[in-house]
Amino acid sequence: MADEDSLITDELRATIGKRSEPTTSEVDKLQIRMFARSVGHVDPIYFDEAEAKKAGYRSIPCPPGYLGTPVYDPRYSDPTFGGRRGGGGPTAGPQPRRPLKRILNGGTDIEYFDDICAGDVLESVGYVSDIQERKGGIGDMLITTSKTEYKRVSDGKVVAIMTGTGIRY
Repeated sequence: MADEDSLITDELRATIGKRSEPTTSEVDKLQIRMFARSVGHVDPIYFDEAEAKKAGYRSIPCPPGYLGTPVYDPRYSDPTFGGRRGGGGPTAGPQPRRPLKRILNGGTDIEYFDDICAGDVLESVGYVSDIQERKGGIGDMLITTSKTEYKRVSDGKVVAIMTGTGIRY
């Protein structure tokens, strides 16, 4: 597409790689057990610390998909979503050249680099890693790929990277 026809503005392009303010999440046994139960895990390592340690974990491990619970502080946190105020959603910040009214989740993938267990405190930082546009049967689409990097605070090790794809059309 010619630049003047492109949905992607210079302002949108400038968001690529810009890192968010860090968010702190805590990993505790109660939340792990609740998450595991809610998604149907029955492995005792998600419920019984002795079983988790017998399996080689430091404590009860996080089941796939759970990356701690963001710490809510009413002085700084968004009252609806719990993250830092001003974080916004897919329509916050710079907008495409033409309005797009619909939003679709294009998928989420989590790559793990180490175990995450009860007692861990994680710091996460997100950023847009790519913005593309495509023409499809439903019209013009803006496809945004975002990454969130999770580090364990105690040792600074990256324990997971979540990649999400958002589609606006």
